[in-house]
Amino acid sequence: MTQPLRGEVWLWDLGMVEKVRPALVMSVGYGDLDRALITVVPHTTSLRGSEFEISVPVAFLKPGAFLVQNVATYPVVRAIRKLGVLKKEQSDPVSEGLLRWLGY
Repeated sequence: MTQPLRGEVWLWDLGMVEKVRPALVMSVGYGDLDRALITVVPHTTSLRGSEFEISVPVAFLKPGAFLVQNVATYPVVRAIRKLGVLKKEQSDPVSEGLLRWLGY
């Protein structure tokens, strides 16, 4: 499998409760001695109007937002397939929202 890279949006198996949904890869690539883990921010279409829902309109996603409150790390085997890539100006607001959520 190709390693998911930062800025890519993949269809991701987030488990029974979270379902299979698109998620933005936030972590950097891992090496041979590292664990095969990827940190992602899931995309949701169930919006509540929170400041931690970061809307990034792109053609390959339904209208919705990346939910930075739900950042999580999963084994790479949960990545199903690549959906697309966000440009830097599209992924930067998600990174900034994540930093706000973490208090930075």
